[in-house]
Amino acid sequence: MKKFGILIGIVLVCLCFSSFLVNADIETKKISLNGSTSMEKMINALKEGMDDQYPELLIEPQFTGSSAGIEAVFSGTAQIGNSSRYLKDTEKEKGLIENIVAIDAIVIVTDKHNQVNNLTTQQLIDIYKGKIRNWKEVGGQDLPIVVIGRESGSGTRSAFEEILELEEQCQYANEVNESGPIIAKAQSIPGAIGYVSLDVVDESVKTLAINGVKANETTIQNGQYSLQRPFVMATQGEISKQNEEVQKLFQFIASEDGQKIIRAVGLVPTTNEMSY
Repeated sequence: MKKFGILIGIVLVCLCFSSFLVNADIETKKISLNGSTSMEKMINALKEGMDDQYPELLIEPQFTGSSAGIEAVFSGTAQIGNSSRYLKDTEKEKGLIENIVAIDAIVIVTDKHNQVNNLTTQQLIDIYKGKIRNWKEVGGQDLPIVVIGRESGSGTRSAFEEILELEEQCQYANEVNESGPIIAKAQSIPGAIGYVSLDVVDESVKTLAINGVKANETTIQNGQYSLQRPFVMATQGEISKQNEEVQKLFQFIASEDGQKIIRAVGLVPTTNEMSY
C-alpha cells in the first residue's frame, strides 16, 4: 500500500513537471504591444478573449501613450504600437503601417448636475480656447467652466485638437496623464468639462451631445457624430510580413469573436483598414 502511494506521488510529480514544461513552452511565444492608454480596455479584452483559442500566445501590453508606443516599434522594444490617432506622414515614411482596428468616439463629459445637454462645435472650440468661460454663456447655470484635458503626447489630446483645429490653442486648467482622472475630475469638480474615449465613460458623469448628436455605434458609423478617431495597431511593415504570433493576433481581431469583443467595449470595428 505504501509503495502504491509512493508510485502515485511520483506520477503526480511527473505530471506537474510535464505541465510546467508545456507552460514554459507557451510563454516563449510572446507578442509585445505598447502605446495608447485609451486602448487599454480593448487590448485587455482581446487578450482575455484569445486565451482559449491561442493558449500558446502570451500578449504583453504596456500603456504609456500613443507617441511612446510608436517610438517603441521604431526602437524594436515592441512589435505593435497602439495609437489612438492617425499616423503622421513622417511615421509612415519610416515604414510604419497604419492598421485601423476600431473607431472610437471622443466624448465630452461634465458633472451630472450640469444643466447643459448639448454644445455646438463652435461652442466647444470657444470653451477650450478660453473664449467662453461660464456655463451661462451656453444656456447653463452661472458657473465657471473648468477646462480639463490630457497631457502633451496623448493620442486622445492629439485627436481632439486636430479634429477641432485647436493645436497649441487650448487653455487647460488641468492636464492629466490618463482617462480615469478626467472622469474623476469631471465627476467631482462643479463646472468641469473634459474629453475621454467612449469606452471609458460610466454613469458617474454626464455626456454632452455635439450639434444635437450623441455618440453611439450608429452615429459613429454613419459619421453623424463628428468627434471620432481611429484605434491604430501600428506595425513596422505590413501584417503579412510580421511573425506568426502577430499575424494570429490580427486574425483574431478580424474574426467574429474579435469583432464581438470590440463592440462589447463600446467601439466600432473596422477590419477593412488592416493591411493583410
